[in-house]
Amino acid sequence: MVDAAWRAALLPRHHRGGALSRLEPILFFSDAAFAARASRSGVRRFIVDWESKGKAERQRGFDTQVNQHGVAELRALRQAVDGHVSCRLNELGPWSAAEVDQAVEAGATTLFLPMVKSPRQVEVFLHLLDGRAEAAILVETPQACARARELATFPLSMVYVGLNDLAIARGSHSIFEALVDGTVDRIREAFASHALGVAGLTRLDAGAPVPFTLLLAALERLDCRFTFARRSFQRDFAQRDIAPELARIELAWDALRLRTASERQAAHTRLAAAIRDDVRRHQVTGP
Repeated sequence: MVDAAWRAALLPRHHRGGALSRLEPILFFSDAAFAARASRSGVRRFIVDWESKGKAERQRGFDTQVNQHGVAELRALRQAVDGHVSCRLNELGPWSAAEVDQAVEAGATTLFLPMVKSPRQVEVFLHLLDGRAEAAILVETPQACARARELATFPLSMVYVGLNDLAIARGSHSIFEALVDGTVDRIREAFASHALGVAGLTRLDAGAPVPFTLLLAALERLDCRFTFARRSFQRDFAQRDIAPELARIELAWDALRLRTASERQAAHTRLAAAIRDDVRRHQVTGP
């Protein structure tokens, strides 16, 4: 491990102290037109997904998304929106130095490193980044879960819990299992001073197999500051005005912040029941 002075030196030279103050969606890029529409509607954070190396093989047989985006898509997003633009890289490897340079040069303000397994990987990532943008990681492997407290010692702007890959690695019956078996709670405790994100955002009246209202309650209970908006967001908002729906989510979030401890526990119990019901349906009908 490295000393505090080294960590401080690796803090970004811009956007320092820009912690998220409330729950914000980070919209995954699909096309510049939808991103521009979302930006005009109040979405302030966006992300381009470069992660593809080994992902199709790792997630084969699961309902996940593998993008083939690169520098062109990052530049298109940067030109289409006014907000923060992030980039999810491939997992650390010989290609990482070039990817970091390309992402920074194309305008990314935050870089996400996926599939982290050890503190050493984060240390190398920070050296490659050298303070040119904010550093963020995905906790989505059993190894990262086990070493969360060590990972939390690094100067990371955001930490996202990747439920899909974590469920695959653990052989879980549901991608949401980690939300109710204590795993995400322990990660939250380890990253107590970080902006944490998990799960995904969509309309209040949507969400499958688990209603988004239950996931939103879980995000509030975990004091999350952001969440990803992926395929379901773009599908569910295709024929809806985005701005009023986001306003409804903000109102619901504010109401959730006023809950008592017993109300939070009751919602957590309902979430666990919904996840069990979904697992039972799959066991009876198959995927």
